[in-house]
Amino acid sequence: MKFLFLKRKETPQNINGFQVNSEFAENLPEEMVIEEPKSAAKEIFDWLDVLSIAVISVVVIFSLLFRIATISGPSMQNTLHSGERVIISNFAYTPKNGDIVVVSRNIENSVENQDSSDGPIIKRVIAVGGQTVNIDFEKGEVSVDGKVLKEDYISTPTTTKWEVDFPVYVPEGCIFVLGDNRQNSLDSRSIHIGKDGIIDNRYVLGHAVYRIFPFNKIGKLD
Repeated sequence: MKFLFLKRKETPQNINGFQVNSEFAENLPEEMVIEEPKSAAKEIFDWLDVLSIAVISVVVIFSLLFRIATISGPSMQNTLHSGERVIISNFAYTPKNGDIVVVSRNIENSVENQDSSDGPIIKRVIAVGGQTVNIDFEKGEVSVDGKVLKEDYISTPTTTKWEVDFPVYVPEGCIFVLGDNRQNSLDSRSIHIGKDGIIDNRYVLGHAVYRIFPFNKIGKLD
């Protein structure tokens, strides 16, 4: 007598929308989850969410570390001209000789208007605390601690004298500043700037580090 053994037909099982052989299904981990592919719209929304967070982060960081200042008046010619825009930073900044700084002092910063106010001015640091400044107005030369400065950045010699008498000692925590356009700049030669021309570092809004406008003159300052 012969016996005929029939192999039981496997019934496919449905797992997460997929037809899987029952024998194979028994060997699958119990917690296995097969994720459905994301739609194109969801992918776009995910990217937009990441992008918006990145943009907000950049704006917050930029506003905390940097500011944009617009030049007003001719006092820093020919280095900077009226209407140009620069980025200033005050993050962990200590003024140094030669730096271009924005100071909260006089609005127009010109010889025509000497009214003091809280409006910002932009100048170049000539001396810092502990140094002595002297100006020979006949020769148009500026010296710091007895050494004549080589000022390739000025547009005119320093021959215009204001109310301050020289030499001037700069106390610690203060700076002495001049505009690059020495014939048309209200600066530390005048008692209308700071205290008798000396500016407390607390009035320094920041260091001008980069010109961003006009576009054909974009670049680092100093």
